[in-house]
Amino acid sequence: MFDVAIIGCGPVGALAANLLGREGLSVVALEKELAHYPLPRAVHLDHEMMRLFQSAGVIDRVLGDMADTDGHLHVGASAQVIRYMGTVGMARPFGWSNDYFFYQPELEAHLRAGFAGMRHVELKLGAEFTGLTQEDGVVHIAYTQGGKPQTLSARWVIACDGSRSPVRKALGVALDDLDFEEPWLVVDAEVEGPVSFPAISGVPAAADLQRLSVMMCDPKRPATVVPGRGNHRRWEFMLLPGEDDSAMMQPEAVSALVEPWMQGVPHKVVRAATYRFHGLVAHQWQVGNVFLAGDAAHQTPPFFGQGMCHGLRDVANLAWKMAAIARQGADAAILDTYQPERDPHVRGVIGAAVNVGRYICQLDPALAAQRDAEMALRAASATKETAADLIPAISTGLIAEGTQGAGERFIQPVLADGSKLDDVTGDGWRLFAQGAEPVAGVNVVDLATLGDKGAIAAWLTARDAPAVLVRPDHYVFGTGSAESLIARRAQLLGLTMEKAA
Repeated sequence: MFDVAIIGCGPVGALAANLLGREGLSVVALEKELAHYPLPRAVHLDHEMMRLFQSAGVIDRVLGDMADTDGHLHVGASAQVIRYMGTVGMARPFGWSNDYFFYQPELEAHLRAGFAGMRHVELKLGAEFTGLTQEDGVVHIAYTQGGKPQTLSARWVIACDGSRSPVRKALGVALDDLDFEEPWLVVDAEVEGPVSFPAISGVPAAADLQRLSVMMCDPKRPATVVPGRGNHRRWEFMLLPGEDDSAMMQPEAVSALVEPWMQGVPHKVVRAATYRFHGLVAHQWQVGNVFLAGDAAHQTPPFFGQGMCHGLRDVANLAWKMAAIARQGADAAILDTYQPERDPHVRGVIGAAVNVGRYICQLDPALAAQRDAEMALRAASATKETAADLIPAISTGLIAEGTQGAGERFIQPVLADGSKLDDVTGDGWRLFAQGAEPVAGVNVVDLATLGDKGAIAAWLTARDAPAVLVRPDHYVFGTGSAESLIARRAQLLGLTMEKAA
């Protein structure tokens, strides 16, 4: 019997396999396809995902194929900036840029290569899920491989099998529709030169349109131009009322939409597909010992590029908890915190994306002009914002509620020698304090010898706390005295102090 069976081995399932495998759990991943889907789908991730790739030991594999970019620009009907969420010249408190673009087939290959040499991780290709049953804390999975029915058993199942999720359907889990659905055409191309933009007024100094995701909020046809790694670029065009999906995917129609951005630059369209951008969240993310993750649990409009990020956060949340149960003797009930922690987080971001989608998709010229005027006024008086600001703190679950900073993502300063915090302190539970005593199961880091140029001490001072305890997924467990944090951790994990020690 395996500790964990993962259904679906796209990027979300592959990260889960890496994280769980590094913890020493026995893992099997079932993937129905024999080869990677060869074309790009997701294209964006953020600094938190790069940090998770650090934790999974695959950062050196993926980094070379990432395009480090500068954020998001929203442009109104009269070609004026109405919202800028850029990061040029800003600090990087988490150790990485806010925005990276990638080519999904490459990312999947790198993530699978990351666990390929792990003795306790097995990947079954051509293995299609057909059903499951649960009894006495064990999940029995039926699947076919090579046309033959097969079965296996696991303590837990993580379903990363996409928006149509056969596992979710087998469990009878319904989706909560957040009342947003708009048809868009997505075009990917290999481009041998810069994309052309109209004259846009109000572009911030030092902002480079080639390094920004630019949303044209034009009621004639809303569109997005997305940077990519290497020569890959993406366009997303809203389909207008009455337009036929199949007709708009034809080469002539696609060429007519893309050509104004090219101005004679050589390019080759590699994919054109229509999608319904919508917001959906599963009512239940956990049924017994089966957990939904990624698109199986939620689907997010792409306006901030958080769809895949949500899924990677999901499996990072599950992986450390499963390892704590299997390896440290934590109470199995800690997995009941999965949905309470992640669901509000996902809904907050989906809500922000839906709100943006509503103003982006405005087709009435008069209402678009009103929107532009209101947003320009708001932008003039608002403080600087980035897409990272959209991610809320965890508000409940395995955190020391009521302490300053609990549930926030913890910073990752670059140290005096140029390394990043996690590279020096390792992963797992970490307690940052001045001169704290060693604690079994927790990496105690003495700020006096860390060499972080005072970054964590300043973070603690801002929260009026002597110590901070950080979870394995880099979220703050809580702040306060070292002793109180260690005791609270043991209590919430269901560990006796003897076990904790």
